[in-house]
Amino acid sequence: MVFDKKGNNPALAVGYLFKGLKLLASSQLRTFIIIPILINVVLYSAALTLGYFYVADLINQFIPGWLQWLSWILWPLFFISFFIAGFFTFTVLANLLAAPFYGKLSAKTLSIITGQTGTSAEPPLTKVMFAELKRAGYLLTRALPLLILSIIPGINVLAPFLWALFGAWGMALEYMAYPLENAGVLFSEQKQLAKSIRLGALSFGGVAAMGLAIPVLNIIVAPAAVIGATIYVHEVRK
Repeated sequence: MVFDKKGNNPALAVGYLFKGLKLLASSQLRTFIIIPILINVVLYSAALTLGYFYVADLINQFIPGWLQWLSWILWPLFFISFFIAGFFTFTVLANLLAAPFYGKLSAKTLSIITGQTGTSAEPPLTKVMFAELKRAGYLLTRALPLLILSIIPGINVLAPFLWALFGAWGMALEYMAYPLENAGVLFSEQKQLAKSIRLGALSFGGVAAMGLAIPVLNIIVAPAAVIGATIYVHEVRK
């Protein structure tokens, strides 16, 4: 599979996400959206609760005593880093649990936009879960160095920007994976395809990540991103 270079257009890529939001209202997709939304409600509620009660104490522990005089600068930086890391972790977990439903949602979306049935074969559940775990492992091994960087004084001022870039790339890989897996494309090839339209993929993933960071809105952004990514992949595929 090869992607057309038009997929590298940021405005075009972001537009697919908004198309996904519009298609959420489709009665044909409702069955595939309900359970992922319930999963998101439970997990994001848990994330907000944990953040409300524990994030302030955690940040204070990460600021050394000899740097307390810089806490007015370090506290916001740590907060942004922990916020992005936390939401990213819960998003990956939510997607892991909802993966079987997102695969079906992507397949149904493709049948709607093409007007055909049987346009893609859904992979077996075991294959879906293995692919999701492999992708989660890939993201985790890249997130750990960022966590370490986030606690190194001086260097950690770069952490929020690196987390934002990493979050955008991670979300692009997450949501483009479902239509690609349905087309029989494995994770190693998925990464190469995303890299071939890196700017567009980062734009799509970045806007999705921003939506996922907004309470209440994040409940519907994930299924909308699956729908949008399906349209994206279909329209830029040569």
